[in-house]
Amino acid sequence: MHDNFRFIVAMATFLMLVLGLIGVAGYGIFHVVEADEQRRLLEILAPHAELIAEIGLLALAILGIAFAAAYQIYVKGSLKVVEGIRIILSANAGHRLAATGPTELRLLAQAVNALARHGERLAEDLEGKVAQAKSSVEEEKNRLAALVSELSQGVLVCNIDGRILLYNERARHALLDPTQLTNRGATSLIGLGRSIFTIVDRNLLAHALENMQGRLEKKEGDTSAQFVFTTPSGQFIRVRMALVLAASKPSASKTVASESGDSTAPASSVASPTEIRGFVMTLENITQTFDVDTTRDMLLQSLTEGSRAALASIRAAVETLAAYPDCETVTRDRFIQVIHEEASTLSVKLDKTTLDYADSLKTRWPLEEMLGVDIVAAARRRIENRLGLSARAEVLDDSLWIKVDSYTLVQALSYLAGRLKDEYEVQDICFNLTRHARIAELDLAWAGSPLSSRTLSDWEMDTMRAGGEESPLTLRDVIDRLGAEIVYMVDQLRQRSFIRFLLPMVKPTRVGFGAPVHFGESRPEFYDFDLFHQAGQTPELDQLPLTELAYTVFDTETTGLDPSAGDEIISIGAVRIVNNRLLRYETYEQLIDPGRPIVSMSQTIHGLSNEMLRGQPMIDQVLSQFHEYCHDTVLVGHNAAFDMRFLQMKETQTGIRFTQPVLDTLLLSGVLHPNQESHALEAIAGRLGVTVVARHTALGDALVTGEVFLRMIPLLAAHGIRTLRDAREATEKSLYAKVDY
Repeated sequence: MHDNFRFIVAMATFLMLVLGLIGVAGYGIFHVVEADEQRRLLEILAPHAELIAEIGLLALAILGIAFAAAYQIYVKGSLKVVEGIRIILSANAGHRLAATGPTELRLLAQAVNALARHGERLAEDLEGKVAQAKSSVEEEKNRLAALVSELSQGVLVCNIDGRILLYNERARHALLDPTQLTNRGATSLIGLGRSIFTIVDRNLLAHALENMQGRLEKKEGDTSAQFVFTTPSGQFIRVRMALVLAASKPSASKTVASESGDSTAPASSVASPTEIRGFVMTLENITQTFDVDTTRDMLLQSLTEGSRAALASIRAAVETLAAYPDCETVTRDRFIQVIHEEASTLSVKLDKTTLDYADSLKTRWPLEEMLGVDIVAAARRRIENRLGLSARAEVLDDSLWIKVDSYTLVQALSYLAGRLKDEYEVQDICFNLTRHARIAELDLAWAGSPLSSRTLSDWEMDTMRAGGEESPLTLRDVIDRLGAEIVYMVDQLRQRSFIRFLLPMVKPTRVGFGAPVHFGESRPEFYDFDLFHQAGQTPELDQLPLTELAYTVFDTETTGLDPSAGDEIISIGAVRIVNNRLLRYETYEQLIDPGRPIVSMSQTIHGLSNEMLRGQPMIDQVLSQFHEYCHDTVLVGHNAAFDMRFLQMKETQTGIRFTQPVLDTLLLSGVLHPNQESHALEAIAGRLGVTVVARHTALGDALVTGEVFLRMIPLLAAHGIRTLRDAREATEKSLYAKVDY
């Protein structure tokens, strides 16, 4: 639109200049001749004034046409050459200029093409040398890839901001609902650049990182952590977690899980000898094992209870025989003794089996060996930061090791402190940790009002809430999980009350510092280690460079072209772009049953028939999956206004809104190449050197659009369009942006 306005102004200026020159020339001639000649000249011209005006207008029209042709050939031709040079420099080195137009432009195009061929040869030589130089690095990378993908457990690596930068196929499967494993349209919870906090509770992960950092600062041998979490589909996932450390010392303090705004989980500090750059997680789905163990528990309980009933019957029989002394004394005594001995033996065996199996049940939920003082330190930090209470330590035995789920134990201590503050106005608490035989006694003590007899029992059965955080567990659940006991006592001498946790002690089995840790075999099939340096997603997306954003490139196929008349989406295809890489293995593709026939003209374009769509998921289910797939990304499409209109028409029905920023390659092409005749996807792909495959399929078009968009980014930078705001403002001024659907 800007170029058309400039052309109109230029033509008007040219014609006005011509008219001005003619007027000046006529005025000069008219005033040079004598007065008599002026009168005769007027008498000759006056009768033919209309003809003279028509001839003048015709001359101006001819001049205008000539000017337009010259402008098209020389000005727009030159601009096309400029656009072609930019494509060669920034997007497609194999692009060549068409040798058309006047001789001068043809010679210029030939010279540019020769220079491009020379540059391409130099680039190929340089790439060959670089490829040869880094072949050893590629070999090591391929070895790593071969290892991680064969690992029997899922592997997932994140940077310090919680962004996923590596995962393998087993990790993706571990987090899928087993019913979705054969569903191609099922969305995975993980993907490069996505946040780990959509999978694991933020507070649980921050707690584990905090504990590992504390061990690192104390130079303990094993800085790993383990815990269990549940996925949205109810799967139990066992996690073992280790730190990724940088070789250099940090220069400033960072905060783990900084997206949460929670300053209670420092990732590294100046005092730390090494900087924490990220963490590695191994994932194992233990849902089936957990279910099997639960069934076995029920069988054992049934066996135990049934045996006890039988023993009670035997004892009753013995008592009955003893009550009737009719039989001979020797026989009766021997009979009674045999029954009594067998019953006693069976009773002892059952009691021992029950006791041994109860101990094994306590270790099924993965517990962690920790110093008791570390638990107290973590609880004090949490209580002071979340509840605003003063938390002191009095007597602490720093040699006590206990095996606990530290996250839930700290939650339990915080929960009790919160109840004391809210219901008894306690403002100051203190901790004691002492040894009694093989039991560690952890006391939470306070001065003031004692608890009533039933208060602690009631608190045990309530779900835990403290400091704005809610847990589905009760205090009793935590006690059972730890194999511990809890009692309430009053110290009459010191005039204070305390709640005592009786925790089983263990001997530490951590490996020595620097000892090798064997994780087994592995292969990173999905990785992007450059994400170690990527900033996390922030609400200020407009300020971020286009090269640092994550994108979902998508396309739809529909029953027709008029969404307001009832046409429906029948296919959605999408692919993600993270760190300037098109992730072809993280695609989304799903057919949809529209509930109405397909327009015959549309069917000839995309090739989808009514029979192919029958029995496919409905739009409500598919949009829910797709919304999860493109969460936390910028949407990209070609003629995206058309696709977005179909999505917007479903907002009321599904309740799903796509509120992300949207970029359109059609509009961006108009910004980059205003002098090109076509901005169709095929034409843009041809200019930028992108091969078009599977055209007019949703996923095929999304892949082509993604490749096109990636090649547009450096071209946009050459135009000064570097941030998302720059791109949105530039496209909003495009003529195509005015089209409504």
